[in-house]
Amino acid sequence: MNRPCDKPCHVRAPKGNRGLLVEPPPERVAERIADNIRLRGQRDYDLQGRRLAAIASRARTELLGLARRWTVAYRNVPAQEPNADRPIFLAGHQPQMFHPGVWLKNFALGSLAARHDATAVNLIVDADVMSDPAITVPTGDAESPEFGEVPFDRSEPKWPYEDRPIIDRSLLASFAERVKNAVGPLVARPLVDRYWSLVLERAKHSENLGACLAQARHQLEATFLGGAETLEVPQSWLCTGESFPWFVAHLLAQLPRFGPIYNEAIRDYRRVHRLRSRSHPAPELVQDGAWLETPFWVGTAESPRRRRLFSRALGDAIALTDGDGWETQLPLTADGHANRAVERLIELGNRGVRIRPRALMTTLWARLVLGDLFIHGVGGAKYDWVTDRLIERFFGLPPPGFLVVSATLHLPIEHAAGTVAEVAAIDAELRDITHHPERHIDGRAQSAAADLAAAKRRWVAMPQTRANARQRCQAIREVNAALQPWLADQRRRLNDGRAESLHRTQAERVLDWREYAFCLYPETFLRECLSELLGQL
Repeated sequence: MNRPCDKPCHVRAPKGNRGLLVEPPPERVAERIADNIRLRGQRDYDLQGRRLAAIASRARTELLGLARRWTVAYRNVPAQEPNADRPIFLAGHQPQMFHPGVWLKNFALGSLAARHDATAVNLIVDADVMSDPAITVPTGDAESPEFGEVPFDRSEPKWPYEDRPIIDRSLLASFAERVKNAVGPLVARPLVDRYWSLVLERAKHSENLGACLAQARHQLEATFLGGAETLEVPQSWLCTGESFPWFVAHLLAQLPRFGPIYNEAIRDYRRVHRLRSRSHPAPELVQDGAWLETPFWVGTAESPRRRRLFSRALGDAIALTDGDGWETQLPLTADGHANRAVERLIELGNRGVRIRPRALMTTLWARLVLGDLFIHGVGGAKYDWVTDRLIERFFGLPPPGFLVVSATLHLPIEHAAGTVAEVAAIDAELRDITHHPERHIDGRAQSAAADLAAAKRRWVAMPQTRANARQRCQAIREVNAALQPWLADQRRRLNDGRAESLHRTQAERVLDWREYAFCLYPETFLRECLSELLGQL
């Protein structure tokens, strides 16, 4: 019998159009929320001189205050101040144009929060790098479509979203028109016109590209499906308060214990899921001499490019470095109080030093400290298989459960269907013609073909021995080759059918790709589909 940590994460994206994934099932969500709230009251853990419960209370207040301050700058919010004692539901994603299955999470967040008298907050994960400011689009026609790419800014610099400015405003301004031109033969009236007008309006108030994308999308959400009352806040804002530095200081102080647990959890994931990749679900933390790699990134205002953060113990202090010239120290020991280290971390932040959590730490902090329910997509659920082990093994606490919501929604493009199974069936028949042509010889075939087929049957019926094995094999091969001319028309028809089916399959791969940005879909179609999916939660 498998232990819980030996059970793989079987969460998969829905394959069929309008397919929905909800895990656990909707009827069990209320139970999961109640369990998480109960667990929150039982977290007795020393976070380097402060109780986890006290840090969580402060962090939740910071979260709601910062989220309200961020959101009120561009969208109407309820007049009543959010209450940190109410349940808090969270979701999160990078500020990019994700597909509708991801967007559904945001509406599910608002809907579930309203249903359970909770506050809904979406975290804008802006510590990640904006690698390619472009979206993939389908081009051509429904018969012969191809993947294309439409950029909305230049691709440099490779900075985290929180530092990434708009580089080319003319490219930004023309994006919607270029998208419509690219997809026009396939998609009528995509949402990009309406969405991008909001992006350009936000760009009058902010130089940050990710902020413009996220705020415009959040404004759009206010007009969809009854206008869910959600707050949003950048992850980077949460790192500037007092609570997150306590979390950082604790993990730095305990890194000799935390690092091996972190690496073991990652190796367990690879073992259970039979993965060989050294980067999935995340790279292990390494040791470079006396320096231990931490689960954080570091960057500075002068050099925003994120770098790995390393630390090493120095008696009554801990040294930090990026391995590229930047170095500092914290007054911190493994068994000491973290108050002076936290003050130092806050001071560093005020001077432009950005210490940010990696992916696993982002959701660990959110689930363990900030909220009562985290809504993941498929990718986040796989990451948090590891996060659950970290909470259990390092903190010694039962991990709070999360909810997985995702959907698959194809662009509304009429096209002929093709399947991989159809191509495979034709391939199997072609192989059979090559190796068993006698099965396909028509009974009315010329006598020569019938004689050859009869000869092969005699050779096949002959018992194989060491003495006749080579002769028997050679004779069967010669008969197979000799019969091929009588099957040329049949092979030609199969190859023609295979080419047609393969063409349809390749076209379907482009047209039914589930990762297209939400703004490529017609608004009326999106409203209908999202409403239908949300009604199943």
